[in-house]
Amino acid sequence: MIPHSSQMEEAVAQLFWLSDEQWQAITPVMPNNQPGARRKDDRRILSGILHVIKSGCR
Repeated sequence: MIPHSSQMEEAVAQLFWLSDEQWQAITPVMPNNQPGARRKDDRRILSGILHVIKSGCR
């Protein structure tokens, strides 16, 4: 049985997200209240960056 796309997205997202402990350590140094466009989810963006660094964008 093929999982629904939302289930697949959730599973893939969980592979690369930082743990709660790691995120709590990083949160104090993240910028907030910056002018400009609305920010995306910092945790997801940072996890994506770390994934590219780790995998070499394969």
